[in-house]
Amino acid sequence: MNKNFNRRSVLKIGAGLMAATALTPSLAFGQTANINYWHTFTSQSEFAGLEEVMKLFKAAHPDIVVTQENIPNPDFMAKITAAVLADSRPNVTMVSSERFADLLAMGALTDMTERLSSWDKRSDFDDSRFDSITKDGKIYGLPAFSFVDWMYYRKDWFEEAGIAPPTTYAEMRDAAIAITDPSKGRYGFGLRGGPGGQNYINNVMEAFGSPVQQGDQIGLDRDKAIEGIAWFSGLLTQDKVVPPSAPNDGFRQVIEGFQTGQTGMIWHHTGSFQDIASKLEPGVEFGTLAMPAGPAARVARLAYAYNSITKDENADASWEWIKFWGEPDAAIAFLDKTGYFPASNSASADPRIADNPLYKPAAETLVFGRPQPSFPGLAGWLESVVLPAFQRALIGEATPEQAVDEMIDGLNQAIG
Repeated sequence: MNKNFNRRSVLKIGAGLMAATALTPSLAFGQTANINYWHTFTSQSEFAGLEEVMKLFKAAHPDIVVTQENIPNPDFMAKITAAVLADSRPNVTMVSSERFADLLAMGALTDMTERLSSWDKRSDFDDSRFDSITKDGKIYGLPAFSFVDWMYYRKDWFEEAGIAPPTTYAEMRDAAIAITDPSKGRYGFGLRGGPGGQNYINNVMEAFGSPVQQGDQIGLDRDKAIEGIAWFSGLLTQDKVVPPSAPNDGFRQVIEGFQTGQTGMIWHHTGSFQDIASKLEPGVEFGTLAMPAGPAARVARLAYAYNSITKDENADASWEWIKFWGEPDAAIAFLDKTGYFPASNSASADPRIADNPLYKPAAETLVFGRPQPSFPGLAGWLESVVLPAFQRALIGEATPEQAVDEMIDGLNQAIG
């Protein structure tokens, strides 16, 4: 077991674990197989998409009952760690690429290589889509859908101000300054400095020339990381172009801030498209853009949410559920409700994607997008070290130099 996962650390966090919420579909009892599925969906559109997939699966497999449980992202690693130690893990778990190494190290995942190799739709998935879930030639999951980072902007605000959509960090900062109007309660950018914001902090450092992982080398370039943190935190501390609530703003606050006219630009991924479109008119009130380029690199994550077998019991039924997500009908149904891109080639070619100009920036990102880093200890370092250090920089309790030094010390401990 990886040293980052031990019974003592789990007991320390155990008291703070949140109870998982359940969205219970209408399922009959007395079926031949029951499986439970842990995921990190949070938005209304994500739950609508999950419901649709479950409905289709029930029609195709009436003999398998799927019970889903939502595990909030901040609680996921503690919850799954406790489940592994208590031997009470779920049958199937959604696995993000940055958590793969940790989950594999604790023995939470099952080798699915043989099942995948004999699957008749395996050729519909490029080999590269399994890179983030493969170790020593063994594959531990099947991509359910893709996360394609991009940017939303208030098209009407930009037209009103007579400015062009940004393509670089410098242009984004200038645009944020131009459209910020405190008298109207408007801010140029919705910065996610609360839960979930750690990945964007890491992306900014990489865009300034300090990737945390280069091949087998793990570490930060201190000077370049400081430049990135100074620029990112400076959007609040110096430029005042983000809401004062930014240090605590998570997914819901950032999305709602954009929907309600508080902010003019946000970073997220295609999965929030339907949420945004439920409040603002696509192509009129808002538009989509590829992520802007930093001084050293254009960093947009092209990652996949994998479904993995995490328990031997009812493994055949678990496999039926997992591979169902790879069916075009299920993938397109999920896209319709959420905006998440399918992972399969045939589903990605659907006219609802190919013929929609608002999805063009995502298609562009498929060319230059890069995977998340992945190494044991990464998720914990991002959540428990990088995010709090950056928050202190946002509220003025730490300088960018101090924040980065804290990140470097924490990284050394995480990988040491």
